Amino acid sequence: MAKTLEGKVAVITGAARNIGKHVAAEMIERGAKVVIGDILDAEGEATVKEFNEKAGTKVAAYIHTDVTQYADNKALFALAEKEFGGVDIAFLNAGIGSNANTMFLPLDDALDDRMLDINTTAVIKGSKVAILHMAKRGGGVIVNTASVAGFLCSPAVGNYTASKHGVVGWTRSNAIFEHVCGVRMNAICPYWVETELAGDLGNSVHKDPFATMVAKSPRTKVETVVEAVLTLVEDKSRNAQCLLALPGNVIRPQEPIPTYPEILDENYQSVASTYVQETIPFYKERLAEALEREGI
Repeated sequence: MAKTLEGKVAVITGAARNIGKHVAAEMIERGAKVVIGDILDAEGEATVKEFNEKAGTKVAAYIHTDVTQYADNKALFALAEKEFGGVDIAFLNAGIGSNANTMFLPLDDALDDRMLDINTTAVIKGSKVAILHMAKRGGGVIVNTASVAGFLCSPAVGNYTASKHGVVGWTRSNAIFEHVCGVRMNAICPYWVETELAGDLGNSVHKDPFATMVAKSPRTKVETVVEAVLTLVEDKSRNAQCLLALPGNVIRPQEPIPTYPEILDENYQSVASTYVQETIPFYKERLAEALEREGI
């Protein structure tokens, strides 16, 4: 296999098992070093041991990471710098599927906060830490794990759908930073993949009919998802792209809707043109301030 990632360092969350582990293995095969952040410590440490023993040298490291906390995200990326010299790639993959629909469940703050905290807010926090580390290295690429649920809607997984719509929105909103500091941001959007997460989404204590549909639904192969993630990492023309990974080994981008023509009057276009010209230097100044403030 061509060593297309030789000399690169990747941070991957949720890589103790499942999709994250498969992506980590493929990146190592292509020459990268990986740092895994997860809360499944026994599995995460075993995964890293497996990778290092297979390679015959240190190609992976692990640290316990609660992705909802800035302190843990900062420690994760700091470990990558300490162990391997920097960060070029971030695959922000950690996520949950349990309690995907809480309508009519108890009005409990923790119940509703958890999915958005892990699936959405953690991606935002991880991205903000990642971009600072990558900027001082001259650039990099972030891949966020979204889902086809970032586009398709179902009342049976309303909370999950909302969380993944948020990831899609965040990813598409950050196209400009390639021009600010050389960091691209993309999202992988799989259909059902045969993992524990798919099982969590399909389980229901109330025997929701949705569980039956999930059981009969076609699956996306893990290999398809891995290929899509690596495409987003290695193809430098892809930025702010949401790439679908579908059954039948189908990989294709989900294009955004065009700007509504009703707002594209002459006044708006004139203002927008000025805004674009001024935004890049504005963000370069904010980036310098952030690097100094955070000590990264």
